[in-house]
Amino acid sequence: MLELKDLSFSVTVNGQNKDIIKHVDLTVPKSSLVVITGPNGGGKSTTAKLIMGIEKSTGGKILFNGEDITDKTITERAKLGIAFAFQQPVRFKGIKVIDLLRIASGRRLSTAGACAYLSEVGLCAGDYIGRDIDSSLSGGELKRIEIATVLARNPLLSIFDEPEAGIDLWSFQNLIEAFTRMRRTIKDSSILIISHQERILEIADEIIVIKDGTIDRQGRKEDILPEITGTSAALVNCRAAEKKGD
Repeated sequence: MLELKDLSFSVTVNGQNKDIIKHVDLTVPKSSLVVITGPNGGGKSTTAKLIMGIEKSTGGKILFNGEDITDKTITERAKLGIAFAFQQPVRFKGIKVIDLLRIASGRRLSTAGACAYLSEVGLCAGDYIGRDIDSSLSGGELKRIEIATVLARNPLLSIFDEPEAGIDLWSFQNLIEAFTRMRRTIKDSSILIISHQERILEIADEIIVIKDGTIDRQGRKEDILPEITGTSAALVNCRAAEKKGD
């Protein structure tokens, strides 16, 4: 699905070169949910932006379904099936929720079809379908609407940069449920989430820890989560079994 090979990114600060991402190699397999975590300033969000093309890598390659996309634009990557959700969703004055869903889907989406996507993220469609994407919506509402637009796009790879930022606990719980539903809804695709939150780490297949611009550790959730949270592997497995049972 997605491969980063010897990926690097550096910037010039006050005439000096500063390495932000240093020779990173990682893979996001097909039909998986991968979470990248690590300390602030470690390079997590920068990695996500490099994948989407928001930032331009200074070394290495990015492959998507075997194709080298290193030099492709954001638009070209989007057309290949990569979707990106920002920490702070963009507000669009004068655009209604249904219009945004239609733009995302790329077709004349029916009202019923748009409502189905909103229902998938736990929103009462009748209350939101005709609302403007403006300041009247809370951070949690915007996040869930943004996930609905990702669902409407039906991407092969969905990237979420710290989706928990700026939302309350109630909205955060709904966010977790939305990701779980999204994983079931979008077939043969992958989800990459940048996050600090243990609840999000718990729904991952694989966890990658990025620190000081390099991969500090990576592996299955059952192996990595106990190391970074101090919980026992048995407890992690128990939680996973409980969620599977739900």
